[in-house]
Amino acid sequence: MISPDDEAAVAAQLGREPRAVHAVGHRCPCGNPDVVATEPRLPDGTPFPTTYYLTCPRAASLIGTLEGSGLMKEMEARLSSDEELAASYRAAHEAYLADRSALGTVQEIEGISAGGMPDRVKCLHVLAAHALAAGPGVNPLGDEVLSLVEPWWESGPCV
Repeated sequence: MISPDDEAAVAAQLGREPRAVHAVGHRCPCGNPDVVATEPRLPDGTPFPTTYYLTCPRAASLIGTLEGSGLMKEMEARLSSDEELAASYRAAHEAYLADRSALGTVQEIEGISAGGMPDRVKCLHVLAAHALAAGPGVNPLGDEVLSLVEPWWESGPCV
């Protein structure tokens, strides 16, 4: 469960009420949530494959800049030429699916993770959120994204 204070912080970060939050997936060094774990089905019944959702607007902005740099294409190209990276990324996909399965099964999204895993790189925000929630060494491309962004928490809480 998420506390009322954390829910209020996430709402302020997103600029809207959060949907289907199961728990705080990761807490920023500033103390606020920066990733939430979401239920695999939204309250209106819509399947929602994004289990780990990045909520910190500072982190999201920095990662958005990376997305605009062409990094996703470069990462995806490396997946086709680096067998070890591809195997680690596939393992990250499987770990993501296992985490979501622990929250519930939704037939419509069975086998679908997020961020383009296991073969593409579609959303760096999702990969970074997964890396934060799961910890280092689980999602290699998410870890790489986190290593490329400045420490968003150093100037204090985002909200």
